[in-house]
Amino acid sequence: MLDRPNPAPEAPCLDPFVLAKALSGVHFIGGRFAPAKSGRNFAVVNPATGAEVAQAAEGDAADVEAAVADAAKAQKEWAKVPARKRGALVHKAAALIRDHVEELGRLIALETGKALRTESRVEANTVADVLEFFGGLGGELKGETVPFAPDVLSVTVREPLGVVGAIIPWNVPMLLMALKVAPALVAGNAVVVKSAEEAPLAVLRICELMNRVLPPGVFNMVSGFGPECGAPLVAHPLVRKVTFTGSVETGKIVYRTAAEKLIPVTLELGGKSPMIVFADCDFEKTLAGALTSMRFTRQGQSCTAASRIYVERPIFQKFVDAMAEKVDQMVMGDPLDEKTDIGTIISDGQFEKVKAFIEEGKATAGATGRACSAMPKDPALKKGLFIQPVIFTGLTRESRLVREEIFGPVTCIFPFDDPEAVLAEANDSEYGLAASLWTNNLKVGLNLAHKLEAGLVQINQNLVVQANLSYGGVKSSGLGKEASLEAMLEHFTHKKTIMVNMG
Repeated sequence: MLDRPNPAPEAPCLDPFVLAKALSGVHFIGGRFAPAKSGRNFAVVNPATGAEVAQAAEGDAADVEAAVADAAKAQKEWAKVPARKRGALVHKAAALIRDHVEELGRLIALETGKALRTESRVEANTVADVLEFFGGLGGELKGETVPFAPDVLSVTVREPLGVVGAIIPWNVPMLLMALKVAPALVAGNAVVVKSAEEAPLAVLRICELMNRVLPPGVFNMVSGFGPECGAPLVAHPLVRKVTFTGSVETGKIVYRTAAEKLIPVTLELGGKSPMIVFADCDFEKTLAGALTSMRFTRQGQSCTAASRIYVERPIFQKFVDAMAEKVDQMVMGDPLDEKTDIGTIISDGQFEKVKAFIEEGKATAGATGRACSAMPKDPALKKGLFIQPVIFTGLTRESRLVREEIFGPVTCIFPFDDPEAVLAEANDSEYGLAASLWTNNLKVGLNLAHKLEAGLVQINQNLVVQANLSYGGVKSSGLGKEASLEAMLEHFTHKKTIMVNMG
């Protein structure tokens, strides 16, 4: 039994309001819940109603110090556990997460406003899948034999880095946490996660659940704000690796701090992902793909959202009209309602940012913004952060809506005539995270796929991040890879060379 100042339930709790209260006001450090050392908390708000649903512990440098100290102590023993056994424990934790999928889906829907059926339940299931995937990779932490000289045995071994600091965002916090924590743990590291202040509850619950299986101190979590909590974690002298997902601006700050300590970083930053549609595509499949690609069910709050769509001119208007009609059919409403397709924006600040982009687009001469889907009519949701998805046409290529990441349900569609010209437009961005191509001419598709400046290019599909597929961007979209064996080996271990002179 864990030492709990709050009665967090042992069994799955399907009432997210009850669970949110039970998880209020605590970090998870050294195998147990712990309040902030300052005694301060901050509000966690349901973006669908504006109501406070919980309090989160407001961490600072003192909490980070406690978490990192416990992690460093635990990591020394964790590294001695055989790699396959570490993997087996992570896999066992995945089974526990599977038992709590519905609970976690409801909790993340409550705190982020993401629709339960289309987004939140899917994310919870994917967390278990990621843990299962990495749990099976313990046996892949292999070294090499090096043919140096006949009388010298030269080998390499993979060793953990130590304490990993992981900072996660609010849009898919459970999944992005799993992509960092699972490979780090299997590789023999201990982890301290700093949760997003907008969404600290579901990830805290996952941390508590996994700690029922893992040794105390191996996986810790603190909540708080970037300057007071995230910055001390990155700067802590015992943190030997930082993995961060978030904005480009904050990523650069993290990178500079890590550089002062000469430690490795993984950065998954923003995106302005292009979708290129050729006239010979399977129209209905591509149309469905466009809805998925734009992540409308997540209110466009995704780094890989297809926020720039280029459609070959013969089908341009047909595509725009059909896409608007499909989005109109999507139901916006209470994230916990099974009938809801589209939930809310995460916070007041993000809501105002997205709204300003939309207003700027609509005020642009020659541009047309088509607002789709109907706002919810339930009076209980009148204070909710709901925004109608908007499809823009007629914008210039230099518009802020085309060049900057909006992180909202806004996409810009352009006609094109020439494949090489559209390639140049697609690559004319500071970002390079993801892209998709839609054509039945695989020669054209593969040719452009090789030339697109993006870390992940998909042809005739645009799936979200999947276990076993290397994921990460180029240019301002980041450094390093996630979700794959490569991520575990290259980003959570270092290679040591050992030589034995037998002469």
